[in-house]
Amino acid sequence: MKKNIYVSVSLDPIKEYSKIIEYAKKIQGYADLLHCDIMDGKFVERKTFDENLVNNINQNCLTMIDVHLMCDEPLKMIDQYIKAGANIITVHYEAFENKNDIVEAFAKIKKANALAGISLKPSTPLKDIKMFLHDVDIVLVMSVEPGLSGQKFIPEALDKIKELDNIRKNNDFNYKIEVDGGIDKETSKDCIKAGVDILVSGSYIFNSKNQIEAINILKS
Repeated sequence: MKKNIYVSVSLDPIKEYSKIIEYAKKIQGYADLLHCDIMDGKFVERKTFDENLVNNINQNCLTMIDVHLMCDEPLKMIDQYIKAGANIITVHYEAFENKNDIVEAFAKIKKANALAGISLKPSTPLKDIKMFLHDVDIVLVMSVEPGLSGQKFIPEALDKIKELDNIRKNNDFNYKIEVDGGIDKETSKDCIKAGVDILVSGSYIFNSKNQIEAINILKS
């Protein structure tokens, strides 16, 4: 049976606030999720929009909002993104000095009936997050270095995806596997074959002549 593939359209390539809302409205009904990269200028060098953007999207669009916190001290930020309307909140393993706080972050997200995700950088081995896999809804594999849009896909990400898929099958875990970075019509095929459920794509979709068609190509 063919499994469903979901497309989370990244808003990262758009730099103007008003155009983000315009774009979100345009792809409503085609994108499964809107991927909002939140960067604080500390965890990664760039700084982007905050919870006000998420709230604005939530007020103007019906698409589920997929918030990716590339920030230091994410535990302190979760409440404001829940209030803003995030449906998924993904935190970075590397952002927690005390790894026990990751469990608290998941609990806080789930208590608000949102989905809890964990992400890891390309250089972080999968073994570091294995202890959290039983408790998570989504695992986001970074296939580029976090912080910059338009980078090339790192092929080693496929090994992590395959291992995550095997762990899921062998333990009856229910998490979805998401991949972010360098996703286009070619790399998406490899990711789906490896076991991915959710494709995050920014530049490929945004720069396409027909953005709706580009979303449908990834889904197919």
